[in-house]
Amino acid sequence: MTDAGLPPLIPLEGAQGRVLAGVTPLSTERVGVDDAAGRVLAGAVSSTLTVPPWDNSAMDGFAVRSADVAAASVAAPVTLRVLGEIPAGGPAGARVEPGSALRIMTGAMMPAGADAVVPVEDTDAEPGQAALPGEVGIRAAARAGANVRRAGSDVPAGAPLLPAGFAIGPAAVALLGATGHATVEVRRRPRVAVLSTGDELVPLGEPLGPAQIHDSNGPALAAQARAAGAEVRRLGIARDTLADLLGLLEEAVSWADVVVLSGGVSVGAHDHVKTAFATLGTMSLWRVAIKPGRPFAFARARSGERDVALFGLPGNPVSVFVTFELFVRPMLRALAGHARVFDRPVRRARLAEPLAGSPGRLTLARVVLEPDPDHPNGLVARSSGGQDSYMLASLAAANGLAFVPASLPAGAEVTVWELGAG
Repeated sequence: MTDAGLPPLIPLEGAQGRVLAGVTPLSTERVGVDDAAGRVLAGAVSSTLTVPPWDNSAMDGFAVRSADVAAASVAAPVTLRVLGEIPAGGPAGARVEPGSALRIMTGAMMPAGADAVVPVEDTDAEPGQAALPGEVGIRAAARAGANVRRAGSDVPAGAPLLPAGFAIGPAAVALLGATGHATVEVRRRPRVAVLSTGDELVPLGEPLGPAQIHDSNGPALAAQARAAGAEVRRLGIARDTLADLLGLLEEAVSWADVVVLSGGVSVGAHDHVKTAFATLGTMSLWRVAIKPGRPFAFARARSGERDVALFGLPGNPVSVFVTFELFVRPMLRALAGHARVFDRPVRRARLAEPLAGSPGRLTLARVVLEPDPDHPNGLVARSSGGQDSYMLASLAAANGLAFVPASLPAGAEVTVWELGAG
């Protein structure tokens, strides 16, 4: 098929620019820190506490004066009186005077007079749940500050913790909780409506009739959107009529921030997506200079006070995956307030074999990235299998998406997006 009478192809960077133009983060909401993983901070967060709040022990052992044990060794242990013990969460206890010690647990507050902790393993005391001894033999010297966590050595009160746009993970949850935050202000999750189109499609698990196939695009798009941090609603399959497609799109626009559908965006007699998009909103682009994914439609609509982005992706499953990565994922990250909307790690890799390009279009090839045996810290990219846009096995086997501007020989270097689980 020629491109006669069709609008010109838009380069990838230009198409991405159109999609992201004017996009602003969604409104904010306050959530509990224990529910904040995967959310994006709406503003910078500072510590409300000093962490640790007081000097405490880093070991189970004995709080001592370093001067008393400076000469201690296995051959010549130093014997100290044991005045008592300090459990974690208990008071600091008696002052450690010259020639004395206090048994202390990990995390317990350091007592006055002590400036070091000797681990129980470096003493003659019985480890574990043992009775408190009257005295202890110290078998190793300890300098001042040994095994002591100083107040504020992790985070002082008022210190900046995390910037706006930071994606909260498990470590950040721990940091926020430790520094006194029970709740945090985050961006609302983008709402994504997913819709498939085509009379040939049958929902998963249902028997296939003649000339029918299962709808794999809908579940895959929902999974990609959830992995990008979105709240997802599946709206099923639109039949190949404009009325059916418009009905489902109107339902989607009434709820979603982003509508993503697959199929019906090309020039076939039953391809109604462009007409439906133009009916509901304003078309911004159609046809991008990439392979796979040339028939790609993007429009903007309004629902009350909300802007709604409409994405029409191709029908072939690999094209769906690729165009989601290139266009929809960055949009979702921008709406969610991420500091970086293009988040896939970018690598340079040497081709293990020739890769064919496509004249006038940028080819996105599915590849497997592996360590380069001939170049330390380098990578080799090899095709993950067949590159036709219907071939899902090679997509599932790939861990990278190579940007191939023209047919390239083995050994040529290419840019690769490293694909992860998210």
